[in-house]
Amino acid sequence: MDAAELNLAELNLSGLRERFAVEGVLAFERAASGLVFARVTSAAAEATIYLQGAHLAEWRPAGEEPVLFLSARSGYVPGKAIRGGVPVIFPWFGPRHDGKAGPQHGFARTSVWELAFAAVAGDDVHLTFTLGPSEVSRALGFDHFRVAYRMTIGKRLRLEMMVANDLDAAEGEGAALVFEEALHTYFAVSEVERVDLMGLGGTAYLDKQGGARRKMQAEGAVRLTEETDRVYVETTATCVVEDAAAGRRIVVEKSGSRATVVWNPWAEATAKMADMEPDGWRGMLCVESANVGESAVTLRPGETHTMRAEIWVEAIS
Repeated sequence: MDAAELNLAELNLSGLRERFAVEGVLAFERAASGLVFARVTSAAAEATIYLQGAHLAEWRPAGEEPVLFLSARSGYVPGKAIRGGVPVIFPWFGPRHDGKAGPQHGFARTSVWELAFAAVAGDDVHLTFTLGPSEVSRALGFDHFRVAYRMTIGKRLRLEMMVANDLDAAEGEGAALVFEEALHTYFAVSEVERVDLMGLGGTAYLDKQGGARRKMQAEGAVRLTEETDRVYVETTATCVVEDAAAGRRIVVEKSGSRATVVWNPWAEATAKMADMEPDGWRGMLCVESANVGESAVTLRPGETHTMRAEIWVEAIS
């Protein structure tokens, strides 16, 4: 980060503190790399959110262990996605597949979002981040969109992502906004091979490890035994991560999402990731609320779409 960028970062940090800081609850800091982040320390939960990517990196409800996996090797580098937490995937998932060039998982997770609103209500902290067209997005062909991403940080985590096609309806059908989206949530687990994922039994999925072939999940729990990259289709089901060794279950309830992505890189792929510790795969499981592939969203001018996820922890007695 050069001197001009550093001065701008300091100016932005001062503005955030002046507008939104709440003593003892919501603070704003700058990492050594220059990335600005919000720190939540309420009676209900602790959390860390980076403005780059509106990236929720950490969430720990009071009295609980961390719910989100965060790699110890994440670099927190400007322009590079953080490994862990909840990366926001938009406007495409994985490699861009419309014949055009673009970064993996779109531009939202490496763009700097604007914090538009922050408030404390009871023990919950409410934050709203916004993202609109930029030089980067326009160069990639995305000029008429707005995203508002609302977080409620408390004993429960509520995430709401609203996307709008901000063209006037008079622009006509040819100006549709087509996009994919995902809340690429990394959950912290005791040992992924011993965790049961409930809620997807009897659901069709695309096996991206097997040439994207369509398969059917057997009834009952899903338990991973190898590198897994699956898009479960046409499902609005609540998922439950049963982690008996940790004595807890993580519940993921969603709406406005017609796909659930389940991913773990396993040992061989993890070894190729510079930002992941070699055994990191053992302690993580991605369960992502999404609209991808055949559930991609099309918005005509003036239309909006909202995807929500609510996450909480329950003890296993």
